[in-house]
Amino acid sequence: MSDATALLREPWQRLERQRQAGKFGIWIFLASETLFFGALLLTYAVCRIEHPDAFAAAGRETNIWFGTINTAILLTSSLTMAVASQAAAQKGRVRQLVLACLGATAALGVAFMIVKGFEYKEDIEKHLVPGTGFALSQPSAQLFYGLYWLVTGVHAIHLTIGIALVVRLVLLGAARRIRLRGSPELEVTALYWHLVDVVWIFLYPLIYLPGRAS
Repeated sequence: MSDATALLREPWQRLERQRQAGKFGIWIFLASETLFFGALLLTYAVCRIEHPDAFAAAGRETNIWFGTINTAILLTSSLTMAVASQAAAQKGRVRQLVLACLGATAALGVAFMIVKGFEYKEDIEKHLVPGTGFALSQPSAQLFYGLYWLVTGVHAIHLTIGIALVVRLVLLGAARRIRLRGSPELEVTALYWHLVDVVWIFLYPLIYLPGRAS
């Protein structure tokens, strides 16, 4: 059985058409996700313009160390995913390298969620959840933290899905149930993972940097 035949899935008869369909589908999905996150970021921008002082005060309450650590973690995970994708496109015995890089990517994703869990715990203890007993005196500061919980929560859900997809590839690849070299599934998963990383790159300065220059 050739590599192309092993990678084919129904109803496709040619690997190239299967790749094109997979890439087209994931790009459509990524475009819809970009519109979704774009709407959230636009809402944030409008609220910040309307309430600059309250957003600056609220931004100073975020834990920049947690945010910076998680940014470094996701950037590293993007690197390991890129290495896995590049290795899978090469000829030769690269299966172990691809599996190692995918495993590292999933582990870094889990590390991000653990750090985010500690950050959420601190936010709750500091009464930075909008509602009764909110810690900050400015009413508009609750807008900031309402958006904070919304966008970081949605991002965490997307990252959790990404971790599950990567772990699936690792398990199937380790059991030799799929071929990792030239795998369209790996290509699609990598694109999704990079979307999650890019979204965080936009969220980091919006959430953690307001008010810190003054």
